[in-house]
Formats: sequence, C-alpha cells, structure tokens
Amino acid sequence: MDTTSQEYDKVISICRTLFINKMKDYGSAWRILRLPSLTDQIYIKAQRIRSLQENEVRKVDEGEAGEFIGIINYSIMALIQLDLGTVEQPDLDLEKATWYYDSKINQTKELMENKNHDYGEAWREMRVNSLTDLILQKLLRVKQIEDNKGKTLVSEGIDANYHDMINYAVFALILMNFHK
Repeated sequence: MDTTSQEYDKVISICRTLFINKMKDYGSAWRILRLPSLTDQIYIKAQRIRSLQENEVRKVDEGEAGEFIGIINYSIMALIQLDLGTVEQPDLDLEKATWYYDSKINQTKELMENKNHDYGEAWREMRVNSLTDLILQKLLRVKQIEDNKGKTLVSEGIDANYHDMINYAVFALILMNFHK
C-alpha cells in the first residue's frame, strides 16, 4: 500500500498543479457553476474517454489522461461546491481554493486507503475501460440523485460518488503509468 500511496500522491500532484495554474489564469470562475453543471462537465469527460477507448480514429490529438485529470479536478470542485454552495461572483482566492482542494483530496485519499485495506487493492487487476465504466455509472447515479433533489432512500449521497470517481480516475492514471 505504500507504493499506492506514493503513486496516488504523484498523480494528485499533477492534477493539483493544473488546478493551481488554471486558478491563476481564470480565478475561481468555476464557483458560479451549479452542481448539475459540474456533473455534466465530468460526464462529458467520461464519455470522451469511453469514445477514445472504443474508436480507433481520433480527430483531436488529446488522450485519455487529460480527461481523467479533468474528472479529478471537476469532482474536487463539485465537493467544494457541496460545502460552500454556488455564488454569483467568484469569491475564492488562490490560497483559499488550494486549501479547499487539499482538504477534499485528503478526505478522498483517506477513503481510498481504507477501501484499499478492505479490498486488498483489487483495482490493480482491473482494466482502465472498467474504471471508465464505473465512473460513468457513478455519474448516472449522481444525476439521478440530483433529479431527486438530493434525496436517497438507502444509497450514499452525492459526495460519496464524487470521492469514488476521483479514486477511480486516479487508479486509471496509475494503471496507465501516467505518474512516471
């Protein structure tokens, strides 16, 4: 599990750097996005990954890795929005947004470590395509929960699904050896 923790940190370091650089370029304009809009952005990325995995011809020279990074960063933004709510104008400076990012990723990594302990790192035997499908399944669940105004009868809430999507995307990047 030490190896997984180190690989996880390397992937997140790349994602975090991109998040910070985009914050420098655009500020926290993403703070105006309602949760369903963030969910739809993640859905678009996951669908693109699935298309790339199924189609031999690519008309845009971008690979799966960038889309998995997008899933991670948009999911973290969604977790932040769940806590802070939507605003009319960007309201987070770089330092505060990075603090929230780190807080959410720490929670997500802790969840991964707990599940890894219980599941024995079964994800290492999975295919990247399967991780993509699991992300899409989680997205469809989130969309249904959003359509139900956040109410569930017996299921986890929206936040648990975002945490899982982050971890699945990190696992995919690790399996793709993106962190090296």
